[in-house]
Amino acid sequence: MKNFITGGIAALTIMTFAYTADSVAANDSQNPLLQQNLLPYGAIPFDRLTAQTYEDAIREAVKLQNDRIAAIVNQRSVPTFENTIVALERSGDELMRATLALSNLEHALGDEALMQAMQNVTPLLSEHQSSILLNQGLWDKIKYVYDHQSEIPDLTPEDKRLLSETYLQFANNGANLTGENRDKYRRLMSELSELNIKFAQNNTNAMKSAEKRLWLTADQLAGIPESIREAARHEAKETLAAEGKEDDENLYLFTIFVPSYSPFMKYSDNRDLRKEMYRLYNTRNTDGEYSNVQILKDIANVRLEIAKLLGYENFAQYQLKHTMAGTPENVFALIDELSNAYYPAMKAELEEVQDFARQSEGEDFNLEAWDYSYWSDKLKNSKYSFNDEDMKPYFELNNTIDGVFGLATKLYGYTFKENTSLPGYHPDVKVYDVYGPDKKLLGILYTDFFYRAGKAPGAWMTEFQTETKDDDGNRTIPLISIVCNFAKPVGDKEVLLTPYEVETFLHEFGHALHGLSAEAKYTSLSGTNVYHDFVELFSQFNENYLTEKDFLDGFAKHYKTGKKMPKDLLERFIKSSQFGAAYACIRQLNFGLLDMKYHTIEEPLRASADIEVFENNAIAPIKIFEPLAGCFISPAFAHVFSGGYAAGYYGYKWSEELDADAFAAFKETGNIFDKKTADKFRKMLQSGGTVDPMELYIQFRGKKPTADALLIRDGIKPAKKK
Repeated sequence: MKNFITGGIAALTIMTFAYTADSVAANDSQNPLLQQNLLPYGAIPFDRLTAQTYEDAIREAVKLQNDRIAAIVNQRSVPTFENTIVALERSGDELMRATLALSNLEHALGDEALMQAMQNVTPLLSEHQSSILLNQGLWDKIKYVYDHQSEIPDLTPEDKRLLSETYLQFANNGANLTGENRDKYRRLMSELSELNIKFAQNNTNAMKSAEKRLWLTADQLAGIPESIREAARHEAKETLAAEGKEDDENLYLFTIFVPSYSPFMKYSDNRDLRKEMYRLYNTRNTDGEYSNVQILKDIANVRLEIAKLLGYENFAQYQLKHTMAGTPENVFALIDELSNAYYPAMKAELEEVQDFARQSEGEDFNLEAWDYSYWSDKLKNSKYSFNDEDMKPYFELNNTIDGVFGLATKLYGYTFKENTSLPGYHPDVKVYDVYGPDKKLLGILYTDFFYRAGKAPGAWMTEFQTETKDDDGNRTIPLISIVCNFAKPVGDKEVLLTPYEVETFLHEFGHALHGLSAEAKYTSLSGTNVYHDFVELFSQFNENYLTEKDFLDGFAKHYKTGKKMPKDLLERFIKSSQFGAAYACIRQLNFGLLDMKYHTIEEPLRASADIEVFENNAIAPIKIFEPLAGCFISPAFAHVFSGGYAAGYYGYKWSEELDADAFAAFKETGNIFDKKTADKFRKMLQSGGTVDPMELYIQFRGKKPTADALLIRDGIKPAKKK
C-alpha cells in the first residue's frame, strides 16, 4: 500500500508542499533536520537526529510557514498565481521535510520516544492545518485568483491544475464556513487527527503485546516447515533474552505479525491451535488496554459531523467527490458488479475445499475461517502438486532484489546502485541511487525489508522528499522508501521469500517507481499525489509480472543449484493462484463494503452500539464464513481508521480493473517488455496528478478500462480466442 501520512477528511496536508532550495535558503535554523545541504540531494541525516530533534523541527517549521502565509495575506499587490498560489504551494517546505521524517520513522521503528513526539505534535499540526484552511484572508486571495484565471496569461496546464486543486482543497475543507461553524470545523479536525494517531498506535502496540503471542513446544509443531520452525525458535530465544529470562530450546514463539501468523495458519496441523491463533489476531484491538472500539466510533462520528457541516449527507459522499469513482453509488455499483461475478465462484471454491477436507476429517467437518488457509493449501498441493515452499528456493532475497529492480531496467531503462555514504534510519536499511535512461540521477531509494518488534505490520511505500522543480526547471530529487516485514535471516542462512512476499515487493516497488519517476513542477501534483482510486494502479500493475516466465528467468534461480524455475512449477502456481481468486476478491470486497457502511451512516453511532454486530450486518450480503463470537476486524482496520483509505478501500478493486486492463496492453503486443507500450505507461508514472486520471489512462490505453481482463486473469471468464 501507499502510506498516506494523514488520513480521514484532511485531504489537504501541510506536508505536501514542495521542498525547494530557495525556501530553505531563507531558513536560518540550526536544526540538522531543517538544513537540507548537510547531505547530498537533501537526504535526511538520520544519524544526527533524536526524537526531540524531530519535534523541535516541526515546531520551528510551523512558525516559519505561518510567517510566509502572513506575508501572502498581508501583501498589498493584486493577488496573482505566482504571489498567492505558488507562494502557498512552497510555503511549507521545511514542515513537509520534518513531518514526513517523523511520521515515517514512527511507523517503521515503533520507538516509544518517536511515538510520544508524534503525539506531542499532532494537535499542533492539526491546528496549524485548520488555521491555513480557515484563513479568511488567504481564502479571499485564492478565490480572487481562481475567479480571474481567464485574465492570467501563459498559465500552463499544470498551473491550471494546481490552481483548480488548491481552490477545491480549500472549498472542500471548510474555507466557505463562517462564524461558529469555522470554530467547530477546527475543533473537529483537531479531534479527528488525535483519534487517528491513537488508533494507529493502539494497533501497533497490540501487535507486539505479550498477550497476542503463542508459545509452543516442539511436539505442537506438526505440519510447520523447518524454515518457519527456525524463525519461531529464533523469535523465542530473542524474546526470552529481551525479557531477561533463560532460554529453553524446546520453546517456539509465534506472533500475530504476518511473517509468523500467515505460515502458521497455512501449515499447522493442529486445528485448535489455528483457531486460537485466529482468535488472537482478530481480537487484537477489541478490548483491553489497546481497544479501538470506542475510538473507531468516535472517528466515524466525527467524520460524519464534519461532512454534514460541509453540506453532505455522509462522509463517503464528501470523500468521493475528489476521486475517479465520484459517488458512493458508483462504489456500491462496483462492489455489486464484482460480487455478482465472483461470489458464485467463491462458494464453489469453498465447497470444493470442504469436500476435500471431509475426506480426512469426516462428513461432519465444517470449514471455518481458521481452516481455509490450511485446507486450501493442501487442496492446491493435491490438484496442482504445488506448495509455496516449493517456490521459495527460487526467491532468494538478494536475487529477488536484482530481479525486481531489473524490471524497471527492462521497462524504463532505470538502473540502481547501492549508496553506502548516505545513512539509513536503521541498520537494516539500504540506500540506492536510481538513474534514469539518460543516466542522470532519478532519485534515492531506501529499502527496509525485515520484520522487527515495534515495526508496524504490513508493507508500504512512502517518501521523505517529493520530486518538484523550481522556476528554472531544477529538479528536487525524490527520496523514496519501501518498508516490508520479511522474516529476518537466521544466522548465515539465506532469506527465501514466498511468492506472495515477492508479490508484495513488486507492489511496493510499483509505488516507489511512481515517486521516483515523477516529473512535475509542483509537489502536490507530483508522483503518488493522485486520487486514491488511481494510486494503486502502478503498484498492482507490477504484480502481473510474477506469473511471467520471461521475467522470472532473469533472476528466479535455485539458491543452491542455480537452475531456473521450472516451467511446470510456475504453471502450477498460476493455476493454484486462480483457484483462490474468487475467495480473495470477495475478501477484499468485504473490506470495501465494511468501509463504505461505516462512512455512509447518516446518524452517529451510539456509544452503546455493538461494533461486532455492525460489522456482521455490514458484510452479511457477501460474508464468507460464519463469524466467531468476539472476533471482528473493525477495531484493527488501520487503512480506514488511521490511514488514508476512509471511504476509499474499494480503490484496490477499482485499481485491479485498471492494472489488468493496462497489462493486457502489453500482452496484446506479444512482448511483456514492449518498449513503445512501456514508454506510454512511463508517461503516466511521470505525470502524477498533473492530469485528470481517466484522461491520463485513456491517453495510455486509447479507451476506458473494463473488467474483462481482470475476469479473464482470475479465471472467472474464459480468455478470448485468438
